[in-house]
Amino acid sequence: MLLQKELGVIENSYYEASVCRPAPLPPLFGHVQADVCVVGAGLAGLSAALELARRGYQVVVLEAQRIGWGASGRNGGQVLAGFGSDGEQAIERQLPREDAQRAWDISVLGVELVRERIGQYAIDCDYTPGALSLAVSPRKLRELERWVRHVADKNSYPLRWITQRDLPQWIASGRFVGGVADMRSGHMHPLRYCLGLGRAAQQAGVTIYEDSPVYVLERGAPAIVKTAQGRVTAPFVVLAGNVYLAEYGDLAPPLSKRIMPVGTYIIATEALPAARAHALLPRRSCVSDTNFVLDYFRLSADHRLLFGAGESYSGNTPSNLVERIRRRMVAVFPQLDDVRIDYEWGGFVDITVNRAPHLGRLGSNIYYLQGFSGHGLAFTGMAGLLAAQAIAGQAERFDLFARLKHHTFPGGAWMRTPALVLGMLYFQLRDML
Repeated sequence: MLLQKELGVIENSYYEASVCRPAPLPPLFGHVQADVCVVGAGLAGLSAALELARRGYQVVVLEAQRIGWGASGRNGGQVLAGFGSDGEQAIERQLPREDAQRAWDISVLGVELVRERIGQYAIDCDYTPGALSLAVSPRKLRELERWVRHVADKNSYPLRWITQRDLPQWIASGRFVGGVADMRSGHMHPLRYCLGLGRAAQQAGVTIYEDSPVYVLERGAPAIVKTAQGRVTAPFVVLAGNVYLAEYGDLAPPLSKRIMPVGTYIIATEALPAARAHALLPRRSCVSDTNFVLDYFRLSADHRLLFGAGESYSGNTPSNLVERIRRRMVAVFPQLDDVRIDYEWGGFVDITVNRAPHLGRLGSNIYYLQGFSGHGLAFTGMAGLLAAQAIAGQAERFDLFARLKHHTFPGGAWMRTPALVLGMLYFQLRDML
């Protein structure tokens, strides 16, 4: 069962260790009526709830664990414009050029929305501007250069090219041959941001129930959402549980077939002297390489290096995980060979076949937000806003993404994971060669 695997993943999270959570919120008991029931208290669900409450709706949020327990509170902390090269290509193949441009612009607004909410709700989450995409080979660099030209030509988005000679101004590593800087994107402490968004939603009038997994969704007008000890009746439902929707009775089988759980894992070093940390990344930008199975890393506010890698497409936690990620970290920064690892944690993100986000409706009153494919820290918030606008009668931007077609993963329930593992082995081998 995926939930048990998630609980079995290493839970020694730097993010959890560096926040002060409020007391747990009570679970749902009895029958509650609301205008909208949101399933999932991650970034997408909380964003939708906040925006709906600001528009005068009575909103109830049901969370199986605690606020920010899933990918929203475990991710790499990179707040990025766009949808990744694969997702952007899928959008451009399916939509007319003007609509593909609008989709890109909405993703950029997602980054701006994060910064706006940080200021508006006084969320202390260590937001830092700057994101680097770096290539490990001349071939990868040529691919990156084509993408940069494409983004500049089609989207008029400012990116800064970094030559190999200029790399020491950005990173103290000999692993890379060049890259690009996006100074509109950035990074932050994602769990602090998510908890801040939860506080803002509650202050706006949203009722959040923790420890309230949903087992049954009865579609209709109104819909009925059932937990073990209660139920919510609401004209509208927003499903924002991503890979966890299938864990308590498979609430929406048509949705679970179109996303796959991918395990991703992060280590955090001991706190480094400020000067030593600054020497690693002089401009404190977050970094990801351009491999299909990528490394990503950044500095925390207390001068730790947070290094993510070790993706698992099988649903199982890889063996010797910490040492494997540590070796990849030292391959980038050999000067950290003597550094202690203080934290290690992981979780599941949801990916679609084409890596584009999956937004839409079941019937006329059940909205779903999923498939962010590793690029969700900014776009989850925008997806929640778009769902709120659609429920309030302004569906144009939501429907832009709802038009995207998403295939089911091949192989059915039994074979799709082995098929995906084989496919990822191919891409890993291609990256190595």
